[in-house]
Amino acid sequence: MEERSIKVYTDKTFFNKITNTITKMLIPTKIGINGMLISMKRNNLLKAYENCESAKHEREDKKAILNKKYEDAYSLYLESIDKYIMDSIYKKVKNDTATDFEKQALSKYYEVIHIKETEYLEYKYAKQKYLLNLDYETVKQLNKPKLLEKYNAFYLSKVDTLYKGILKHFSIKLADNLTYQNKEEIYEKIFVNLEEYIEYILPLKMEKDKNDTYKEIYDEYEKFERYTIGKLDQNEGIEKRMALLAMSRKLFTHSLPLVVAEQCYIKLLKDVRSLIVDTRVVKKQEKAYSLLIRLIEDYNVKLLSTKIYWDKPAERDNYKQFWNAYKELEKLKNTDYISYMNKKEILFVKSDLKEVRKNELRYDKIIKFYKKKLVELGAIRELKNSYKSQNKYVKGVKKGKVAEA
Repeated sequence: MEERSIKVYTDKTFFNKITNTITKMLIPTKIGINGMLISMKRNNLLKAYENCESAKHEREDKKAILNKKYEDAYSLYLESIDKYIMDSIYKKVKNDTATDFEKQALSKYYEVIHIKETEYLEYKYAKQKYLLNLDYETVKQLNKPKLLEKYNAFYLSKVDTLYKGILKHFSIKLADNLTYQNKEEIYEKIFVNLEEYIEYILPLKMEKDKNDTYKEIYDEYEKFERYTIGKLDQNEGIEKRMALLAMSRKLFTHSLPLVVAEQCYIKLLKDVRSLIVDTRVVKKQEKAYSLLIRLIEDYNVKLLSTKIYWDKPAERDNYKQFWNAYKELEKLKNTDYISYMNKKEILFVKSDLKEVRKNELRYDKIIKFYKKKLVELGAIRELKNSYKSQNKYVKGVKKGKVAEA
């Protein structure tokens, strides 16, 4: 009896181990059942994409048939990746056998799914981007150069369309009557998507492109690259977004219209003004002020100078005055650089002072800062005032009173 009891116990342990092993084997992996299905759907998709590309000059009815096959293949392909996430990664995380990448992938997946009920259109774009990026990482790891080359052609075409679509969606949303908080969320989403595109997609497109298509944005791209390493302070974060906006004027002319880019610049101007007045350290405040001067120049020269339609004629006339003064100053650049920089700074500060004075209650602190700067630059002077108090003369400065130098 004792011998039989021990044998039964041993057999039970053995079968438990086998069951656990089979369970792990049945969880689909990248090289398992779902991996095979994704590979089949991917190959069908790439073939359908190539057929569409080669039929661009064919009859419209033939192109329509091929496009329909491509769209169907694309839907089945995305469904297979979606199934891989739910069947494979979910079970791995549940069984605590997932890698850090797989855990992050599932977390990101639920972030995307979360917005489905409230922001369906945004969800549609975000989920496609997510699934494509997930499989793109898989294709890179397969170490098959020919497959990667074929996939790159499809991938770059598709994600380019998706990013343009989601940016256009956000641009339209900004035209709605949104609360201040909701607008801030939209601005944040615009910057996040611009950063994703320029950090991960643009380098692939630049590598593929053999012409000078991206020559105009190369300087801005180099600036942006400097901000992709290490932790950024508030100043550097705003500088990074300045570079993003500058490149967006070339990359997303239609999906991120000038009026939306203008709102994004205005948002950055507000951020820098707040940074200046909230900073108590003089060195940091001067750094933020230096950033403000560069931002004002970017906003006026790179954006407003290209603006054709103005809602208010008075605003257009004011800008013409600014632009004429700026062009006159440019003549000094090569002959008297110090004078040029001084006068340009005065022009920019006065320009922004005029803007913030439209809401003096909100911007009272930055207005005081600007006046102090203009005094330092010799553009305005303080008006002294003498008055009698108990038969004595007391000299002082009238609060808020300044005059042109």
